[in-house]
Formats: sequence, C-alpha cells, structure tokens
Amino acid sequence: MYCTKKIKDDLFWVGANDRRLAMFEGVYSVAGGVSYNSYLLLDEKTVLFDTSDKAVQQRFLENVEFTLQGRQLDYLVVQHMEPDHSSSLKELIMRFPSVKIVCSEKTLTFIKQFFDLNYNFEKDAVIVKENDTLNTGKHTYKFIMAPMVHWPEVMVTYDEADKILFSADAFGTFGALNGAIFSDEVDIEKDYMDEYRRYYANIAGKYGDQVQSLLQKASALSIEMICPLHGFVWRNNLSAIINKYSLWSSYQPEEKGVMIAYASVYGNTENAAEILSCRLRDKGIKTVMYDVSVTPASEIIAAVFRWSHLVFASTTYNAGIFISMEDLINDLVAHNIQNRAAAVIENGSWAAASGELIREKLRQCKNIKILDKTLSLKSSLKKPQITEIDAITEAIAADFPQAVLPEANAKDNAKPASIDLNAMFKFSYGLFVLTARDGSASAGAMDNGCIINTAIQVTASPLRISIAVNKANYTHDMIIKTGAFNISILSESAPFSLFQQFGFSSGKTTDKFLNCAYNNRAANGIRYISEHANCMISGKVIDSYDYGSHTIFIADVTESIVLSNEKSVTYQYYFDNIKPKPQPPKDAKKGYVCKICGYVHEGDLPDDFVCPLCKHGAEDFEPL
Repeated sequence: MYCTKKIKDDLFWVGANDRRLAMFEGVYSVAGGVSYNSYLLLDEKTVLFDTSDKAVQQRFLENVEFTLQGRQLDYLVVQHMEPDHSSSLKELIMRFPSVKIVCSEKTLTFIKQFFDLNYNFEKDAVIVKENDTLNTGKHTYKFIMAPMVHWPEVMVTYDEADKILFSADAFGTFGALNGAIFSDEVDIEKDYMDEYRRYYANIAGKYGDQVQSLLQKASALSIEMICPLHGFVWRNNLSAIINKYSLWSSYQPEEKGVMIAYASVYGNTENAAEILSCRLRDKGIKTVMYDVSVTPASEIIAAVFRWSHLVFASTTYNAGIFISMEDLINDLVAHNIQNRAAAVIENGSWAAASGELIREKLRQCKNIKILDKTLSLKSSLKKPQITEIDAITEAIAADFPQAVLPEANAKDNAKPASIDLNAMFKFSYGLFVLTARDGSASAGAMDNGCIINTAIQVTASPLRISIAVNKANYTHDMIIKTGAFNISILSESAPFSLFQQFGFSSGKTTDKFLNCAYNNRAANGIRYISEHANCMISGKVIDSYDYGSHTIFIADVTESIVLSNEKSVTYQYYFDNIKPKPQPPKDAKKGYVCKICGYVHEGDLPDDFVCPLCKHGAEDFEPL
C-alpha cells in the first residue's frame, strides 16, 4: 500500500524507510534504520528526483504510481548514482519507457556501468552542466555540480520558483522517518543531531573542501527549503544545519572539550584515562570517554568532529597499537581530520611503543597540535606518575582559560566595578515584528514594519502592554502620528529572510510589504505577520515616554489572536539557530580539486599534472 507525504501543493515525498537494515554501506550501524528519499513533482511536466534502494523498491514504485494518478512520468533527475538511490532505476524505466533521464555526463557513465538498459541515451537523455536549467511549467530547475559530496558525479538541483534545494546526500542523516517528514516536527537538537553529525563525519567528512565549495554556491541562492536524499526535509531554521555543515566541512570544532578514546585490555589504561578525565572535569572542562573495543568507530569519529581536544590512550599490542585503536586512528587520518590538539597515553608491560606510533599517524593530518606532555605506563599507573597526569591536564587546560575554576578565595579578591555590555544580551528578550499604517486607503496609505525586542504586558486589568521603539525607525514615526500598531510575536520557525525583510532596511526608502505573502489585517486595518508567528496583538497608544534613543509606548490591547502553538523565539535562539554564522576564514593558498575523484592539489597546477589517485590529467581539475 502506498505511503506518501505532501511537501508542497505539487511536490510529494515518494520515498520509503528501511528499518531492517543493520549496517549502512556495510560499515555503519543504523539501529534506527534509514530513509531513502525521492520526490515527485506534478507540474505541466512530471519530474521524479532520484529513485530508491532495492530493499524498498516495491513501496517506492507503489508511491510513484499512486501519486502520478495515471499520468506519464516525463523526467527522472538523477543527482546521485550510489545504489541506495539508483537501484530502482532499471525497473522505473521499464514501467515508464518514454521518461527522459536528466543527469550529468559523469552520471551517464555510471548508469551505463551499473545497468544494461534498453534505453536510447542519445535520444532520450538530457545531459546537463553547471547552471543549466529545465523548465517544467511553473517551475524552473537549475543544476549545480557538487563533485565528491560524496561521489564524483553528484549534482544538486535548485527550484527557482519555490526556492527548494534538492541536495542529494548533503544535509542528510541516518534514521528512518517515523511519520514526520519535516525537521520542525521533531526535536532535531535533542533526538537527531548526533546522527546528523555521525552521518556527515563518516560519509562526507573526508571531503571538507568540496562541501565548502557547495556551501559557497548555495550561499548565492535564496533557499527556503532543503530536500535531502536521507532524513528530514528542512523548511524552517535552515541555518541550524547549514551552520553545522560550515563548521564540520572547515574542520572547526563545535565545542571546547576533550574527547578521550582508550584501548585497555585489563583496565589499567582505562584507569589512567579516567583519572585524566576527572582532573579535567575538576578544571571545569567538558569530557567524553569512549572504549574503542566496544564503541563503533563511526560514533568516535563523530565525536572527534564535535570536540576541540583529543586524547588517545592505548596499550601496546604485538609491538604496535592495539588493534581497534589502530583502526580508529587510520580511519581518522582517512577522514582528513584537522585543527585539533591531541595528547597521547601509552601502556606496555615491556617495550611500550603505541604512543609514538599514534603520534606518527597523527602527524599525517593537517594542523594537529600534538602536546608535548605525555604518559607512558608500565602495566599500571603508579602514584609518582600522578604528576604526569596533572601535567597533561595543565597542558590541555592552557587552551581553556575560561573554563578553569576560580580559586576558593576569589570572592575576597574583589575587582573594581566594570560594565560588560554583553551582559545585556543575557536578558530573555523576545523578537517581534512591529507594524503600523500611515493614512487611509483612499489617501494611498503605506504599511510598514520593523523588528523590535522589547514588548511586555504591563497590567491585566485594564489589559495593557508596553513596547520600546528606536526613534530612527520609520514605524516609530507612524505610531507617533496614528497611535495604533500591531505586534506579531515571532516563533522559532521564523527564517532569517524575515529578519532581513523587516530589520535590514528602512521603510523610509523601501516598501517592506512589496511582493510578500503577509496580507492579513487586524480590525485596526494594520497588517500583521500570519506565518512564523504564534500570536498577534493590536495596541492603541494611551501614553508614551521619551528615553533618548527610544520611545516607550503604553497601549491598551484592542485585539489579540493566537496563530499557533509554536515556541516564541528569543534573542539567544535567534543568534544560536537562525542568524547565519560567518564561515571560518579559509587559507588564501591556491588549490585545485579533481572533478573525477576529489583529490585536492595545493598550489599551481602544471599543465602536465596527472592525478595520483585516478590518473586523470589537469583538464579534469577545477579551482577550489
């Protein structure tokens, strides 16, 4: 039986979930299963974006046929040829032999490698290049190449009409979709962000430069929705996942803290690692610990992408690194981890060797600071070596000045009073769109709005509120003139574009309501924000107070409407989750990336250069 989800009026999710899969790609455990997303557009032409894994092929095809309702399938856009998204391609073409395949030249090569198809590629395939477009009626799709995110043929597709990015494997996650399709239907940070991180770190973590290139291309687009091939569709708070990708792909840690991974046969190496963790915690430094013998490497690699400092503690085994620790270190090097500080603890009842071998492998990574302070155990930790544990603790803590706990008598060492303006941001401000209207409709009245962060209830009887408005805002002048306003209490789903619209320009020179969907008016005739707001309140000014840069207006409430049950956005939430974070500055060094295999060559590219991995020449490289 079909099971589909509506994304837009003419766009439907026709994918499927696999909860029986134990190991994704035969490597990564997926206790929560995985989703294979495919999207079907019903425009003047019908368009299917990618297919599915063979494990869910029957359900996928049922979904496609049900959604088409007897219509022909005009186009199949193949963004990614990995079999979990293309295994159903042959069966689909058998059912819709007239479908035109839209793909890149590299994808076409892969299709012919994977399948023997009775299909006229010369006649029916539409080969697209960077920024080529396809018009389907209402929609125009732009194709953007994204090589090595995380296969060489990958492209993403941008819908210029609905501002949707079909992002292939980018922005995806492990885990089946359990009825919810949109990221705002679940608690991403609490329940899913660990899996988003694990998916990125292990699937695309090696290809940071290529992901950065895609992010740069995407930054030039106005994106209001992201439809990935795994996981949830993002329609709100897109910056939450984009900012994570910006950090992960530039190999910048999310948090200051220490990831401790240990390999211990009889518990003695673990004991030393745990004492170090306790010492660091005493300093106020966050720590996490993993036993490499029982924790899947994919989880530890994800933790490495999260934390700023690393400690590897390993016993010596067969004159080398303990097996599971060596596998982990090799995996980290292969995933191109960078920009971390690392410390090493070794153990060996005779001829301890694991420490230097770990350091040798870590030196293959870029910008890994290996701390001089170390610890070498002979069978077990002895009391005199506690000073060495303390030395490692102090070396790590030197990078955490803000985390070191104050001395017990710090309260006696009072400093002169000072004012840190950042303290003002700790107030729990909300964010609101304040709207007003100047004049009557017959006289060519103008609507305007601005963002404010100060609005509170003053009394319950009579019901009154107060707002503080900057005098530089045109909305302020309107309220002075008319004595009426609306405030829309914004919710956490508010996109950054809304703040740009009402907060980044002046109503004196810009019509902020031009070509926007906010057409609702309250009884006072003033517009309000009906989407991404949980409440609208109308006010009639009864008093005002001049406080220099701002005017405080006291108003009777004349109307109020609850619009949704979403949480109100706070100033802190805005800065943490909505406002895009600046990408870390990239080195100015010149480089080129192979479009075939993703190999990165730093510096100038000689004309006769040959890729050391795939053996293609300089003509298959492009600038980073």
